[in-house]
Amino acid sequence: MKPMAKNKTHEGAGPTQRQLRVGETIRRALSDVLARGDVHDPELNRLSITVGEVRASSDLKIATAFVLPLGGEGREDVLKLLARNKGELRRQLSKKLVLKFAPDLRFQLDETFDRMDETRRMLAQDAVRRDTAASGADPEEI
Repeated sequence: MKPMAKNKTHEGAGPTQRQLRVGETIRRALSDVLARGDVHDPELNRLSITVGEVRASSDLKIATAFVLPLGGEGREDVLKLLARNKGELRRQLSKKLVLKFAPDLRFQLDETFDRMDETRRMLAQDAVRRDTAASGADPEEI
């Protein structure tokens, strides 16, 4: 009896190289579209939006963009404006990308900077500094 082949995409597996490559390509193209003001929405064009990361689904049909307005002001408004212009953004991306299908776009707030600030705050606490000094670890390297 032949053993069953294992499924390559099991729960908890990280993204494939292809997903990472497509995500980065979409991130660059989306950043370019937003920076150049290629969308016909004056409210969206007057904002500076950072696209920190784009994660592509395993079938590459959905791309989730993690975005943050410059200065972090008006986060919810940015998500609404991007969602409202999702169709046009998708069309602009399809012109720039060499993909079989333009992915459906989803937008989420990029909380990476908030988490980094929280981590720095925790590492600056006296109790944590004492613990890391006692263990011989440099808190800057953690």
